Amino acid sequence: MIARLILAAALCASVPAFAAETNRYAATAVPVERFEVGATLVERHGSKGTPLILIPGLASGPWAFQDTIGQFSKEHVIYVLTLPGFDGRAAVDGKGMAAAQESVRALIETRKLKLPVLIGHSLGATMSLTLAAAHPDLVRGVVAIDGLPVLPGTENWPPEQRTQMVAMLNSPKPVPTAQAFAAQQQQYMRGTGTLDMARADELAKLSGKSDPAAVMRYMADGVAIDLRSALPAIKVPVLVIAPYSPVDAGQQPLDEAGKAAYYTSLMQGTPHATVKIVSPARHFAMFDQPQAVGEAIATYLKALPQ
Repeated sequence: MIARLILAAALCASVPAFAAETNRYAATAVPVERFEVGATLVERHGSKGTPLILIPGLASGPWAFQDTIGQFSKEHVIYVLTLPGFDGRAAVDGKGMAAAQESVRALIETRKLKLPVLIGHSLGATMSLTLAAAHPDLVRGVVAIDGLPVLPGTENWPPEQRTQMVAMLNSPKPVPTAQAFAAQQQQYMRGTGTLDMARADELAKLSGKSDPAAVMRYMADGVAIDLRSALPAIKVPVLVIAPYSPVDAGQQPLDEAGKAAYYTSLMQGTPHATVKIVSPARHFAMFDQPQAVGEAIATYLKALPQ
């Protein structure tokens, strides 16, 4: 898995952004408000209830949370982010994840949000865990959808190996054609992203709208992170939603129980963490199992201390 993720990011970051056509998976509810915090675009949906901040993952936009927005915007005010360089958003110079995390903190403080729940996918989940560890007094909880405090497969890397991989991801790459980039996006979504091949093709067009250099910078930042020593600082309840795909069992040595145990081990030290397996699903579990993901989030939110 780690090899596929790093290869996908390396290829993605070496080409110009692919002009993807709009499709049905890009459609989300019309936001009540759209504004910027720093270089991050924020869409607000709903007007009451516990605030939810949705943070999409690598090369993703609000489309990644279309069902979550639809399900929860009547009972919660939702702020969904588009990070600089993703989903057609212009990239900015400087540190990727550090700047993005600062924009979330600024959103909470400038909008005077009272203990929002952070819901992140993939890299967005890692950002959510990082924020909850650094600012435990600012959030009510964290839902991490297939995102962890360290990139799976790198947890045993010595520091020098992690440094070397980050340097490799940040190094200049040859520029393939737009057709090659589109094919890579499709390959990733079909092999790792989702179980439905037609949906994979549509999502690949959307992820292809992201700026390649920005994608590389965020990926390098993600590989550099090992948050495990900071997990005890997260005082709020954490729900980790872990997808499992039986059709990929030949490539994964773990069954459902094994994957749950593995993710639990990576979250070790978090005072209040629960791992929930969703199956059958791949990385974009929100598309493969929207009902199961929605129910898991709803159950979690209802159990949170008020």
